[in-house]
Amino acid sequence: MARRWLPLLLVPLLGELWGRAAGWGALGAGDPGQPRVALTFDDGPSPRTPELLAVLARHGVRATFFVTASACAAFPAGLAALEAAGHRLEAHGRWHRHALLLPPWQEWAQVCWHPRPGQPGPLLYRPPYGGHSPWTRLLVRAARRQVALWDVEGRDWTAADASTLARQTLARVKPGSVILLHDGPAVTPALLDRLLAGLHERGLSAVPLHELPPQRIGWRAGWQRLRASYGG
Repeated sequence: MARRWLPLLLVPLLGELWGRAAGWGALGAGDPGQPRVALTFDDGPSPRTPELLAVLARHGVRATFFVTASACAAFPAGLAALEAAGHRLEAHGRWHRHALLLPPWQEWAQVCWHPRPGQPGPLLYRPPYGGHSPWTRLLVRAARRQVALWDVEGRDWTAADASTLARQTLARVKPGSVILLHDGPAVTPALLDRLLAGLHERGLSAVPLHELPPQRIGWRAGWQRLRASYGG
């Protein structure tokens, strides 16, 4: 009986390994030969958005915000402020749920939603948690979206202080990196301030994701991501 169910368990696992951990075919880091990195923020807008905007404005930096439909409905002023400040708005889904917790028809709605469907350029979708179901990439392609991942996490969802997080993040950043932060945690504004100062010291400019621009994750980079995801 257990053997009969094994293929059904392997299919979702393979979707996660291929789509999130390895990221094959998704947009990842940019050109390592250019002194640029991309700052991206998930989950907003939130009550923390004005603080993030103030830090970004003080450093003269624009970023990319992957927002959710529920957060946009809850904080419309934050969404308007992001757009007015010239930051890029991309999609983080209708609901902040892992793809494996959504039936296919709900994941289709998740993928199709975008805060600014008429904006120029490819419309990007970052799945919550980076999570993939067996259907995610098929649905993304059908909706004419592109999955956008990252290669460096700021880990602002942990209990560490801003100085520790900034030091750990800067140690992993390289030219072309896409840095994942969150719009919501109390530590993020202070972390962002330290990150931007550290990037400046290293001669790296922070830009919106589309100005990096990100490159598709190929086989070699995917294997490297896969090994790093599981401690390799």
